Amino acid sequence: MIVMSTDPTRTLPNSRTEPDGSAVVRVLSYNIRSMRDDTDALARVIAACAPDLVLVQEAPRFFRWRKKLTRLARASDLVLLSGGGTAAGPALLCSLRATVERTEDVLLPLTPGQHRRGFATAVVRFGGVRLGVLSCHLSLQSEERYAQGGMLLDRLAAMGVPHAVAGGDLNDRPDGRTFRRVAAGLQDCWATAPWGGEYTSTPADPHQRIDGIFATEGIQVLGCGVPLDHPGVTADDLRAATDHLPVLAALRVPA
Repeated sequence: MIVMSTDPTRTLPNSRTEPDGSAVVRVLSYNIRSMRDDTDALARVIAACAPDLVLVQEAPRFFRWRKKLTRLARASDLVLLSGGGTAAGPALLCSLRATVERTEDVLLPLTPGQHRRGFATAVVRFGGVRLGVLSCHLSLQSEERYAQGGMLLDRLAAMGVPHAVAGGDLNDRPDGRTFRRVAAGLQDCWATAPWGGEYTSTPADPHQRIDGIFATEGIQVLGCGVPLDHPGVTADDLRAATDHLPVLAALRVPA
């Protein structure tokens, strides 16, 4: 059963550009289970969150995967930015507010017997703000997952931008060593400014936080969590859309 948060009147700030040139950006991270569930409910949840960026995990990877992702983006009032089959699952969607500088899909080293993993990455601009973006889905295997956490930090550092955001399914809890490794190098947005719900798995029985959004220092986290009480997001749609709950953050990125 999904338990709603105790303050239904609190909402995250809308996307906007501030007078000083900084940008308030809404970022959604969501494991969509290869769109094997109710795709109409999935699109409704994403659209209701009004994100500027969607960091997708478990995007379709095989037959007509790009067409499926494009349809989801269109139904959510977004466009496909990068990733999907070419990143082994992670993908990025964005609103037309974002100006794209570059994208890169990164395949990570393959451990025999494990699934191929990758990162979907991009550099985008919102007015005068430049922002690096990375979507990830880390390994189920502990040693490989820990190494991938380090690769995530290295990849963000190599993007050549002053500010960056990463998000995804870490397959690890906050007390796990990979989660702690990522959170030591970046702001854990939920821990910095909790909002909405905490637990992301599973929709039928939320009991653990294995999905998250992380931001570099200098980005102000205005709120982050599962959008349980967000206008237009229903408990029925959250249960029907996929086997994870989404994480939504509002971030103020300096110019």
